[in-house]
Amino acid sequence: MITVRISFKKMNEASYISLLDMQRVMQRVLKRSGLPVWHTLGFNPHIYMTFACPLSLGQESRCECVDVKTEAENPDFAQWQTALNAIMPTGIEVYRVEPVKMKADAIAYACYRIRYPADAAEKLAQYNSLDSLPVEKKSKRGVRMVEMKEYVPTLELETEGESVSFAVCLPASQDLNLNPSLLTAALEAKFGVPAANASILRTEFLTADRQKFE
Repeated sequence: MITVRISFKKMNEASYISLLDMQRVMQRVLKRSGLPVWHTLGFNPHIYMTFACPLSLGQESRCECVDVKTEAENPDFAQWQTALNAIMPTGIEVYRVEPVKMKADAIAYACYRIRYPADAAEKLAQYNSLDSLPVEKKSKRGVRMVEMKEYVPTLELETEGESVSFAVCLPASQDLNLNPSLLTAALEAKFGVPAANASILRTEFLTADRQKFE
C-alpha cells in the first residue's frame, strides 16, 4: 500500500471552506474521480485521509496537502492530478500528486504573507520599535502567554501598489502552533490596524532545520 500526498492551493472563496467541509469535499471528489483510494475497514468504511496543519477559516494557502492511501501497484499520478482538478470546487487546484516523502509531523514552521491596505504601512512600521509584544494563546490545554517578538523580531514591509505586505514564519508543530491571526489581532490592539483588513496567505511549510517540507 502506498501513501499518496495530494498537494493543493486553496484560494479566493475556497478560503471560507472549513476543515470539516474540506474533509467532505475531498471525500466526494475522490469518490467521483473513481481513483483507487483505500477505504477504512469496519461498519462504516470511508476514504482514509489525513490533512497537515488545518488552515483557519478565511485564510488562503498555496501549500495545503492531504494524504490518502492506494493499493494500486503503479499509479499514474499525472492522471490523478487531472482527474481531481476536473471536479474540484472553484478556488481549489491540485498542483502535485506523489508518494509521501516526509511525514506530516516533520512540519515545524508555517510561513505566511500578510497583506494590508497601503495606508497601514506607517502604523505597522511601529512594530519594529517594540521591545516586547506578549499575546494570549488559547487552546484546549488552557491559556498561555507567548512573546510574539521572539518569533517575529521585525516586519520587513514591502509596498505593492495599493497594499503593503510582510512575510512571517511561525511555529506549527505539535508543541506550539501559532496562528497568524494572533499577530494581526495584536497589531490591531497595539496600533489600531484593523485585523479585518488583513489578508493572510500561507506560502510554505518548513521542517525544524528550515528545509522546505515536501
